[in-house]
Amino acid sequence: MKQTEPVLPEVNFSDHGDIRYLHLSTEWVQGAMWLDKPFEIQLEYVQRMMAWLLFVDPATVPTRHAMQLGLGSGALTKFCYKKLRMKTTAIELNPQVVAACRLWFKLPADDTRLSVVLGDAAEVAAHSHWRGAVDALQVDLYDHEAAAPVLDSTAFYSDCRRLLTEDGCMTVNLFGRSSSFAESLEKITAAFGAGCVWAFRPTREGNTIVLALRQPQRPDRATLAQRAETIETRWGLPARKWLRVFKPIE
Repeated sequence: MKQTEPVLPEVNFSDHGDIRYLHLSTEWVQGAMWLDKPFEIQLEYVQRMMAWLLFVDPATVPTRHAMQLGLGSGALTKFCYKKLRMKTTAIELNPQVVAACRLWFKLPADDTRLSVVLGDAAEVAAHSHWRGAVDALQVDLYDHEAAAPVLDSTAFYSDCRRLLTEDGCMTVNLFGRSSSFAESLEKITAAFGAGCVWAFRPTREGNTIVLALRQPQRPDRATLAQRAETIETRWGLPARKWLRVFKPIE
């Protein structure tokens, strides 16, 4: 008996003032872009997905490899590629999302530094191809209802950890009820180990960004403050504010 392919949601967008929003068959916002600044990051929680920058020497950023599991409106992919000048790989299951990003959200064509791959994030994470090769792994995997992460198991997060370089870092968007957040955090901590996990306070919209390091790091406040200053002045991200709402999970 032939296995039926999953039905993927319809992709559309809406414009409100100078902001364009991505939707998947519902009114839930799956991504956003300033029409006059298409390579900046518009949404606060998406900006926080860049907090891995606090844990690396800023001078090394262009030599690193960023990977996004879930393309959304392409904000992280575009920022890593255009602003940070990184090698960037995005994994997206829905070909309509890729087409929408190219048509409506200014996603550049693939080249030697940018690769947008149609594929299943779980299969990519479990495969040996990129193992040990990703410095910044950004995980934002929600269906059209945006109720809970599509992939949220200790096994999946363990696979994500194996993708990372020795000083690599994963950031994950967790959105939903506080009980599901606690369960997700427990799974991430089980996969990465104590001393490797940091978390933001939730945004007003209810998104909580969790950061997990391949190896434990506890930079002192002076180092974090200095890096935040550099991130803010060089790349325009509100990194000094991050330090007020971001702490390690003991």
